[in-house]
Amino acid sequence: MPGHIKKISGDDPDPSPWLCVSPELKTKLKAKPYDPKKSVWVPTKDGGYIEGLLESKDGVKVTVNVGGESKVYKEDVVDQVNPPKFDCSDDMAGLTFLGNACV
Repeated sequence: MPGHIKKISGDDPDPSPWLCVSPELKTKLKAKPYDPKKSVWVPTKDGGYIEGLLESKDGVKVTVNVGGESKVYKEDVVDQVNPPKFDCSDDMAGLTFLGNACV
């Protein structure tokens, strides 16, 4: 058990509810809007990634619409988004794009 959780007695709890993806969630994720040429991942200040839509490309700089706001990024920090059918995928070998945000 992790250090912040004190085990009282009995077996460890079943982790299945947190590891298995429900069919309802997979259906919901497949229905999200996706454009293979415009959907991209952009880095956030806290080290994560957020999805945005590519608006324009000017040399090594790209303009991305993130949450209704246009931001400019270097082209090498932007990664393409995998199709929604790969959301919650069990195997990374089948991913179309294997960028930092995807793994």
